[in-house]
Amino acid sequence: MGKIGDSELIINSDGSVFHLHIRPENLADKVILVGDPGRVDLVSSYFSDIESTSSSREFRSVTGHYWGTRFTVLSTGIGCDNIDIVMNELDALANIDFSTREIKPVRRKLTILRIGTCGVIQPDIPLGSYVFSKVSAGFDGLLNWYGDRDAAVMKDVEEAFLAHMDWNKYLPIPYFVKASDELTSLFKDCTVPGMTVSASGFYGPQCRVVRLPLAMPDMLERLESFRFGELRFTNFEMEGSAIAGLARKLGHEGATVCLAIAHRWAKDADTDYKSMMGELVEMCLDRLSK
Repeated sequence: MGKIGDSELIINSDGSVFHLHIRPENLADKVILVGDPGRVDLVSSYFSDIESTSSSREFRSVTGHYWGTRFTVLSTGIGCDNIDIVMNELDALANIDFSTREIKPVRRKLTILRIGTCGVIQPDIPLGSYVFSKVSAGFDGLLNWYGDRDAAVMKDVEEAFLAHMDWNKYLPIPYFVKASDELTSLFKDCTVPGMTVSASGFYGPQCRVVRLPLAMPDMLERLESFRFGELRFTNFEMEGSAIAGLARKLGHEGATVCLAIAHRWAKDADTDYKSMMGELVEMCLDRLSK
């Protein structure tokens, strides 16, 4: 592949990438993604020093060190559409020479972990649990826009799921993708292993009924009852499938861990979770730095 066109990868006049406003030299190898721009302050409060900051729209970043390990924490906003921007621009920062607009001959691998919140599906998973998405089910359809999507997905799970669900023909075809094996091993003893739905919205796509009826009224019950070997659906969130899928295709380590703040069967929620989120953030930084 030759030079990448100006319209394909937009570089700002200060040498930063278009949406994230991060310069290549300010990106660490270990990246924490959070949805809420305000949570960037929480994560970076654990850093011993601040090396650089940036802010553009919902994308805020801080690069610094935690016990000698260099991290970038970046907010993504909500949804897999934003993750498409984030993952492609992080990879460009790591693997494109911005001066020549060519792919670097030696590829750089990033470790990308999303720390977020979720709603749990199974009755036996309590609020306050840390759910690690070993497998993400992309109900967003994003990965289907990229070539050779089948090389990155679990086709056998996908086919069994479609048969079980009697999938609505008007909805995007879902994809199932594994998280990084390295990150799965790193967090296996301190989290609940999960198969996570990455939904394209917060209300209807996560089976919430406020005023509008659902296209698949029994979807929550069908999700709860689905089994594929030891796999079962554990929780809903909105970004993990795009992170895991694009990380796998681009050659990075990618995964999601979420704090459970809502229980869909009990129909209860805990909005006073800031202290628990701080504990999860510190645990993740500890694991990634060691």
